[in-house]
Amino acid sequence: MAAESTAPTPLTLPVLPLDDEVVLPGMVVPLDLNDADVRAAVEAAQAAARSEPGKPRVLLVPRIDGTYPGTGVLGTVEQVGRLADGDPGALIRGRGRVRIGAGTNGPGAALWVEGTRIDETVPEPLPGHVGELVKEYKALATAWLRKRGAWQVVDRVQAIDDVSALADNSGYSPFLTTEQKVELLETTDPVSRLKLATQHLRDHLAEQDVAETIAKDVQEGVDKQQREFLLRRQLEAVRKELRELNGEKDGEESDDYRARVEAADLPEKVREAALKEVDKLERSSDQSPEGSWIRTWLDTVLELPWNERTEDAYDIQGAKAVLDAEHAGLDDVKERITEYLAVRKRRGERGLGVVGGRRGGAVLALVGPPGVGKTSLGESVAHAMGRKFVRVALGGVRDEAEIRGHRRTYVGALPGRIVRAVKEAGSMNPVVLLDEIDKVGSDFRGDPAAALLEVLDPAQNHTFRDHYLEVELDLSDVVFLATANVLEAIPEALLDRMELVRLDGYTEDEKVVIARDHLLPRQLERAGLAADEVTLDESALRKLAGEYTREAGVRNLERSVARLLSKVAAQHELGERELPFTVTDGDLRALIGRPHHVPESAQDPAERRTSVPGVATGLAVTGAGGDVLYVEASLADPETGAAGLTLTGQLGDVMKESAQIALSFLRSHGAELELPVAGLKDRGVHIHFPAGAVPKDGPSAGVTMTTALASLLSGRLVRTDVAMTGEVSLTGRVLPIGGVKQKLLAAHRAGITTVVIPKRNEADLDDVPAEVLDKLEVHTVTDVRQVLELALAPAANGAESQVPVAA
Repeated sequence: MAAESTAPTPLTLPVLPLDDEVVLPGMVVPLDLNDADVRAAVEAAQAAARSEPGKPRVLLVPRIDGTYPGTGVLGTVEQVGRLADGDPGALIRGRGRVRIGAGTNGPGAALWVEGTRIDETVPEPLPGHVGELVKEYKALATAWLRKRGAWQVVDRVQAIDDVSALADNSGYSPFLTTEQKVELLETTDPVSRLKLATQHLRDHLAEQDVAETIAKDVQEGVDKQQREFLLRRQLEAVRKELRELNGEKDGEESDDYRARVEAADLPEKVREAALKEVDKLERSSDQSPEGSWIRTWLDTVLELPWNERTEDAYDIQGAKAVLDAEHAGLDDVKERITEYLAVRKRRGERGLGVVGGRRGGAVLALVGPPGVGKTSLGESVAHAMGRKFVRVALGGVRDEAEIRGHRRTYVGALPGRIVRAVKEAGSMNPVVLLDEIDKVGSDFRGDPAAALLEVLDPAQNHTFRDHYLEVELDLSDVVFLATANVLEAIPEALLDRMELVRLDGYTEDEKVVIARDHLLPRQLERAGLAADEVTLDESALRKLAGEYTREAGVRNLERSVARLLSKVAAQHELGERELPFTVTDGDLRALIGRPHHVPESAQDPAERRTSVPGVATGLAVTGAGGDVLYVEASLADPETGAAGLTLTGQLGDVMKESAQIALSFLRSHGAELELPVAGLKDRGVHIHFPAGAVPKDGPSAGVTMTTALASLLSGRLVRTDVAMTGEVSLTGRVLPIGGVKQKLLAAHRAGITTVVIPKRNEADLDDVPAEVLDKLEVHTVTDVRQVLELALAPAANGAESQVPVAA
C-alpha cells in the first residue's frame, strides 16, 4: 500500500530528542513527560496544533552521545495522559522519515527545525526477488516470535504487505543494538532496509541456536552430575547398611585415598605426587579406565615400605659364626661380608650412616660353577646381618621393563622386579639376590642388563626411578648380591659396578665336611630316617665325593647321598636290612653301583690315556668349574695322508691358533730339542680334543699341545701324574693364564699329583687351599723346554721316533 505522503513536503517541527533510543516509522511508543525535553516538544506541538488541523506533530530524533543523525521520524501525539506507573506521559506514533534541515523559530521552549518528508514508496507489483525477501523475513520473524511465545503478534506481522512498514517493524526487536537501529533509520531505500533487517534477524537466530545448544549440553551435564551424585549417595548408603549387617565398622574398607595418603608415612616428594594422583582420581568418573590405573598406582605406592628399615646385627663375631655354621669353605666371601659389617658398624658409631644422601649399600658379584652355594649364601648373608632376604631370578629375562617397570599407559602395567622385591621384603634395606645375572638376554624389548646399570651403581641408585612409580626410590641401603656361572657373559659396564668374589669350588675335604654337616642331616629328614638309624662313614663320604661325583659344587654329591639313603630305607621296608646301619666305602658299590670317576692314576697302566706317545693331560676351566682336558696328536701316513694341520674337537679360533703356534715352535726348534721334525713337511699332523660335543677355546692349552706333539715326535710317553696349563709363544715362552685355582682343584679331584703352571701365575697359588697344595707338586716354568723336561718320561731302551729322519 502507498505511504501517507507521496511527494516531499516541507515541514517545521519541534524536536523531541530520544536518549539512546530509536523509534522507527509505524512504532507506537509511550514517553515520560517528566523529561524536560519531551515535555517541551509535546507542549510546543500542542501549541502549534491549535492553529493547524490534525494532531500535534513532533520530530523524533535519537540522541547518541550528544549527537544527532541526519534523519528523524515524524511522530504524532496520539494521546496525553497517565502512564501505567501514574506518571504523566504521551503516546506517540511514528509516521515517516524526515530529512532534517536547518533550525528555525517556533512557539514554546522546544528546538524547532525544518525538514522534508522522505518518499518511501515501492512500486507495485513487487519484483520477484523483493517478494522472496518479504517471505524470508516473515518466516524468520515468525520463527523468532514462536520461540518467544508471542503468538498474537505473528498474525499481525503476516498481515503487513508494505515493504517499508515490514522493514520498520524490526524496530520492536529487543536484540537490535542502538547502532543497528540507527542504521535502519538512515537507510531510506525500503528494499535495502528490509535486507538489512533480514540479515540482523538471521544472525540473531543463528546465535540463539548456538546458545540453546550450549545451554542444552550444560543442562544435560548438570542433570547427569546430579543423577550420578544422587546414585553415589544411595550406593554409599547401601554399602553402609551392608557393612552394618555384616558386623563391620563404618569406614573399615574406606576408599578415601586422600585420607590414606595423608595418614601414611611417605617422603615429601612421594606425598606430593600421590596427592596429585588423588586429585585426578577425584575428578575422574568410575567409568574412566584412568581411575582404575590411578587406584592401582596409589595402592602400590602406599604398600611400599618407604621409611621401614631393619636394624643391622652389628655383632661381628656372631655374624661370622652364622656364616661359618651355614657354609663350609668360601672364606673369601665370608671375609668380605665380615669386613662390610665391621665398616658399617664403625660408620654408624661415628655418625656417618648417611653421606651425601647415600647409605653404605654393597654390590657383590658371586661368580663360580653351579652347586657351590652361591644362592644359599645370599640367605646366610641376610641371616648374618639380620635383614630381610629376597631372591630375584633373572635367568631368561629379556624385557627391559622387567627391571625398570612398565609405563602406566599400558594395560596391566606393573613396577619392575626391583621395586617388587623391596615391596615383598617390607623394608628399604633388604638383601636382594639377583640370581643368574649372566643369563640375562636382550632383544627388541631392550637390554635388561643396561637397566641394571643404575640399580647396581652405588653412586646413582639412591635416586632410582622406576618407569611405573615415576618417583625416586632410594636403593643405596640395599645389599645386592649377584650370582653368575660365567664371568665373560656379564657386560663389562655392569661388572665394573660390582665387587667380584670368585667361588672356585670345594676341595675334597670341604665336600666331606659339607656332606657330613649339611647334606646328610637334610637328606635323612627327607628320607624319613633318624640320625641314629643310618650313619655314613667318612670313608664313604670321601669316596662319594672323589669317585662317584667329580664336580666343583655339591649338587651331585647330595643326589648321591639321597639315593644312598633311599636305597637303605627301601631295603629296610622290604626286610632286607636291619637298622641302625653304618655305610662304609665298601658298601657303596652294592648300594648305588660302581664309581663313575676313577682317577687316571688308579687305572691299569695299559688302560691309561697317556699310555701311548702323543697324549698329554691339560687343565681347563668350564662353566661347571675346572676340568681335566686330554690332548691327542697323531701323524698321517706319508703315502695316504695330506700334509698340513688338522684340528678336531669343536675348537675356537684362539685354540686353533695355539695349535699352529705349537707346531711352528717345534718345527723351528726341532734340532735344539733333538726332535726329528724334518719329515713333518710330508706328513699331516692331526690334533684332537676328546669330548668333541663340548666347544673349547682359549690359549691355555698351548703347552699341552706342544707337549703332546713333542711326545709323538720323540716317542716318549707323557707322565700320567702330570697335568699342565699355560699359553705358549713362538719363541717357547710360557705365558700366564687364568683360573689357576679352579684348574688345580680339578687336578686334585682327578688324582693328579704334579702340575705345571706359568711362572707369572705363581701369585695365584695364594688362593688355592693349603690342603690341596700339600697334595700337589706345583712347578712354575717360564719356557716350554722346562715343561718337556718335567712332563716327558725318559725314553725307553730301544724306543724310536715315529718320524723318520730325513736323509
